[in-house]
Amino acid sequence: MAPGVDWPSLLARDGDALFDHYRHTLEKLGAERGTIGLICAKAQNKFQDPAKLRRLVVDLIDGENWSAMGADVKGDAYEGLLEKNAQDTKSGAGQYFTPRPLIHAMVDCIAPKPGEAVCDPACGTGGLLLAEHNHVAEQHPNLTREQKRHLKENALRGWELVQGTARLAAMNMMLHGIGSDKSVPIVVGDALAADPGERFGVVLANPPFGKKSSTMITGVEGRVSTGKDVIERDDFWASTSNKQLNFVQHIKTLLRPPGWAGVRCGDQGDCGAGLSGSGG
Repeated sequence: MAPGVDWPSLLARDGDALFDHYRHTLEKLGAERGTIGLICAKAQNKFQDPAKLRRLVVDLIDGENWSAMGADVKGDAYEGLLEKNAQDTKSGAGQYFTPRPLIHAMVDCIAPKPGEAVCDPACGTGGLLLAEHNHVAEQHPNLTREQKRHLKENALRGWELVQGTARLAAMNMMLHGIGSDKSVPIVVGDALAADPGERFGVVLANPPFGKKSSTMITGVEGRVSTGKDVIERDDFWASTSNKQLNFVQHIKTLLRPPGWAGVRCGDQGDCGAGLSGSGG
């Protein structure tokens, strides 16, 4: 981590000096590798009053002994904030937050096992990945050291298109002790853009529905029209702009035989679906 961007450096400043240092700290942390870099990438200081920033840093955050709290406490608190934010219809955050009872039902049906690699190609805030992690840890309390390391660093992989939502997912993973600076479980990007080359024993997903985003097209005479983005990939059996069909095709590619997928497959109702991988 870059020098001079630690917590004591914030505590030692006040007023405009704290304001400027906080902004530079976000910029430096955003340039770091690993989970910290993903969380802080493009982060902005939303405070307009240095006194309020100082109160947050000194009175509210530094006043708690965070190191004494376990990952379960901090992680559960963060999950609670995500759920509360998703219930705010004005923010529109609900589209990235899958209801937790649905998540637990999907994971219980698939029942992932130690050593399996699990993927969510539309991970949102990371709820399905987190539930998979917790399921394996709770159902298999006697994991070996190697199995624990795999579960923490290599078992999970999620793709998220929206940078801000990927930041939430990365923070969710980190607060639950998942991932490391060398192993970041969240990838920012369009999962449907290409075959990532990786294969997984389990895919859990609540993909978006509807049509893929429109592209603005300017004609020769300057007329502007819109065209649906049709996904064309060699590993897909159909070229279409239909998101749910494209995600089904993508999930089929991601699975290695024998592979299983748990997918929310209805926009109004919820159900699970199983797919057997054919190795792409």
